Amino acid sequence: MKKNYLFTPGPTMVPAEVSLAEALPMIHHRTPQFSQIFYEVSEDLKYLFQTKTGEVFTLMSSGTGAMEACVANVLARGQKALVVISGKFGERWAELCTCFGIETITIDVENGKAVNPSDIEAVLKKTPGIKVVFTTQSETSTGVVHDIKAISPIVKKYGALMVVDCISAIGVHPLMMDEWAIDVAITGSQKGCMMPPGLAFACVNSTAWDVIEKADLPRYYWDFRKMRKDLKDKTTPFTPAVSLVMAMKTALDMLKKEGIENVWKRHARLAHATREGAKALGLELFAGEYSSNVLTAIKAPKGIDVDKIIKKLRDETGVTFTGGQDELKGKIIRIGHMGYVNDFDMLIAIAALEKGLYEAGYPVQLGEGLATVQSILVGKK
Repeated sequence: MKKNYLFTPGPTMVPAEVSLAEALPMIHHRTPQFSQIFYEVSEDLKYLFQTKTGEVFTLMSSGTGAMEACVANVLARGQKALVVISGKFGERWAELCTCFGIETITIDVENGKAVNPSDIEAVLKKTPGIKVVFTTQSETSTGVVHDIKAISPIVKKYGALMVVDCISAIGVHPLMMDEWAIDVAITGSQKGCMMPPGLAFACVNSTAWDVIEKADLPRYYWDFRKMRKDLKDKTTPFTPAVSLVMAMKTALDMLKKEGIENVWKRHARLAHATREGAKALGLELFAGEYSSNVLTAIKAPKGIDVDKIIKKLRDETGVTFTGGQDELKGKIIRIGHMGYVNDFDMLIAIAALEKGLYEAGYPVQLGEGLATVQSILVGKK
């Protein structure tokens, strides 16, 4: 018998309670019953973003839909934007800006490294007229986390809007929307929210509305103004994904019960244990000191086909990791530890990694990584 364990950058594993909520009988979206559920979800999402002044809009899309919505709502024709690129998802910000005809200045960061906030300041200082800075909190293609808390005051200093892709970071790393003066932040349902794919969320702070009202790029389905107007009536401009919204209510209830600070601590602890377990096997972390708590990116050992290991583990054991993308294909293995994961899940992940490496001919001492992870999780290290 094969059980499935999803240790990917998303989608992530979904609790049974959430799946059952999604399977409840359909209700009409223009009813008081659904409006109440939608209102509660919208309010509870503020807790995830740690905002009291912002509003959270629910979009029926993947995270990329929320990214496009941000570009369409915060920029006008002829304006400039600065994009931090440290992997696939930073690239996506730049591609979206270019798609809308925005003059796009980029900071290209070496794969596996985080951006130096001073580099952002240097570009803002020498390039007047930049209206928006687009960044990524956790770059899942490389396993890097960026210091948004340090970046935000620099962006504010130069009068630009701060827009952050927190799609994989929300519910994993602290994100303090109000305290860090972030104007717009987005996330998706299929990461730390422990949900299936299909919903994205855009948190828009009060500081962004003057810009949004003046923006003149084409927007219809993604219009934040429409969403804000209908949110006041506890509804959406267009038909929502009713079952997913109902499931999201259950997922948010679970996260609130655990407490967001405890959720952050759990992810930090599991990430630390996983990284140490990998190092105990003689493996090298790809992101090193910049490693995100979302996933652990590990360099492929010389002479070992990690993509072959990933495929064999997935097909034969039900344990799913992911490899690298584009220029990182075949060079890294990524082990996700976000969302609906606990101590024993990560023991399974490391045991599977050991098995895969051993069968591929890598000189691994079976049980060494597992013992390291177990020692950390029980508090002996």
